[in-house]
Amino acid sequence: MKNKKIMMYVGIVLIVLILIGIGYIIFNNIKNNKEETISEYIPEEEITDEQLRQTVITLYFLNPGNYQITPEARQIDAKELLSDPYKLLINLLIEGPKNENLLKLIPENTKLNSVDIEDNILYIDFSEDFIKEQNLGKEQEELILKSIVNTVTELTEINKVAFLIDGEKDKGFPDGGVMFDKVFVRE
Repeated sequence: MKNKKIMMYVGIVLIVLILIGIGYIIFNNIKNNKEETISEYIPEEEITDEQLRQTVITLYFLNPGNYQITPEARQIDAKELLSDPYKLLINLLIEGPKNENLLKLIPENTKLNSVDIEDNILYIDFSEDFIKEQNLGKEQEELILKSIVNTVTELTEINKVAFLIDGEKDKGFPDGGVMFDKVFVRE
């Protein structure tokens, strides 16, 4: 009976020592984690001012392989977007893609006259070269407009786009396939 009591006390002492040991390990682990959290993060490589100003925009061009509008990501200086972001995006579409596998859709010699926002509608006024002598058919004309609409609606404040030709609203492509008498939305 004495041996059982001694064994019981030894067992209790061992359990208490194990619990104290586990508590000590947990306490030290928590303490070390707090010290790591408080310490200052030092990046491996400094970020230059040039890198801080870079942002990615998405432009849409034609993929001739599948005849679909395809996004092209471009990295530009974010400061370029501050003054007139929509004018910048449209002028980049006019210039054409950097990717050799994509084709620009906006006709040559097209000039951007103006870009205005009114009641959350972006009004894009192109020169007559945008429609002049274009007999592309309704499908091709819709792809041109889809390229523009998808590009400018990447920026969140615009949902609708209206097209003007030299300030006139009721124009359209010469074959009558697509007219500009309505607003266009992203598809």
